[in-house]
Amino acid sequence: MKKVKSIFILVLSIFFFQNYSISAEKAKFLETDWTFKGLFGKYDRASLQRGYQVYTEVCAACHSMQYLSYRNLAEPGGPEFSEEEAKVIAASFEVLDGPNNDGEMFTRPAKLSDKFVMPYANVEASKAANGGAYPPDMSVLAKARKGGADYIYSLLLGYDDPPSDIKLDDGVYYNKYMYGNKIKMSAPLSDGLVEYSDGTEATKEQMAKDITTFLMWSAEPHLETRHKTGFRVIVYLIILTILVYLTMKKIWSRVETKV
Repeated sequence: MKKVKSIFILVLSIFFFQNYSISAEKAKFLETDWTFKGLFGKYDRASLQRGYQVYTEVCAACHSMQYLSYRNLAEPGGPEFSEEEAKVIAASFEVLDGPNNDGEMFTRPAKLSDKFVMPYANVEASKAANGGAYPPDMSVLAKARKGGADYIYSLLLGYDDPPSDIKLDDGVYYNKYMYGNKIKMSAPLSDGLVEYSDGTEATKEQMAKDITTFLMWSAEPHLETRHKTGFRVIVYLIILTILVYLTMKKIWSRVETKV
């Protein structure tokens, strides 16, 4: 009897968990006109540069991008800052290096070859500074989350007052696009939060679009190369198919003539 009861409880748990998961995913992600979508998609350079600005001024205080180096900012297919601009950007950060001749560690301005500076020394420090929550690394976030760019864009704009039937603990916020609708990160964007160097109006929607584009590039830095290669392969296969068809047609025409 106890075994049957346990199985019944397990089935009910699975049923309610599935319903909970489905309800958490009910909200349809917001969509926008991403320039990198489709066979001929490519990144908007200006948006990538603005996205980097949003990352450094808003996100970098908590979120790392440990797989990016400052030299990536000047590489083709990315934000494409000039090499001198990338050097200036890198030099504005300090990294730990060493040991020196005296066996001591020291700090120095970052170089192009250095990885992006981490906001915290270790995972424990990041949790301690964020109420026990660990801010995820953003390097491949756009590929690691279901929904990709649309999910990130929606999440950034999805903060709202909770429905009357949802109770939130202190330090927890309602977001209709977050799984479970509860998130420990407060709304990171507000109109005019940054002052874009190119004069673009910094609305929440614009900043969300720019940082999402930047995160998509960090997760897919070779997207444009893949698209170009894919297009060339398709053209090659079409030409090859036509040639094979014409060749086979000519061969079979001779066979039919002999018959």
